[in-house]
Amino acid sequence: MAMTKQDKANMIDELQAVLAEAKIIYLADIDGLNAVNTTELRRACFKSNVSLRVVKNTLLKKAMEHVEDKNFEELYGSLKGNTALMTAEVGNAPAKVIDTFRKKSEKPILKGAWIEDHTYVGDDKLPQLVALKSREELIADIVMLLQSPIKTLVSQLENKDASKEEGASEE
Repeated sequence: MAMTKQDKANMIDELQAVLAEAKIIYLADIDGLNAVNTTELRRACFKSNVSLRVVKNTLLKKAMEHVEDKNFEELYGSLKGNTALMTAEVGNAPAKVIDTFRKKSEKPILKGAWIEDHTYVGDDKLPQLVALKSREELIADIVMLLQSPIKTLVSQLENKDASKEEGASEE
């Protein structure tokens, strides 16, 4: 069934709203996945809080062009063949889903990603994206780094106090 002009306009508006709100956008090729694998991929996405939808490239490109404050130009070249749009709150969540899924299947292939104003194009960027740390992970790392010297200092002070007490009790 062909889409009417109104259907296309509605789809562009809907995609534009999704793109405008999303901080994490991945484009993947899932062409050739059978029904069982597609269902498994959708389940994996759902468990990881990743939204997955197959989109028409022309409509996605028009939606991308209409999003203010975001530049998706570097991704336009990726809009060929089958395209699945993946959005998430955590930067590496879609990459991890793709990486895990690829252990048993050749697809999905990463076409590109847009993560908080940074663009990554090509499947070779997948390991880099899997390794990205979320904001929460970075904050946890910083807190641990800040706590480390304090813990060392407290430990040294406690040891010093303990040795003073031992010296005082021997007198």
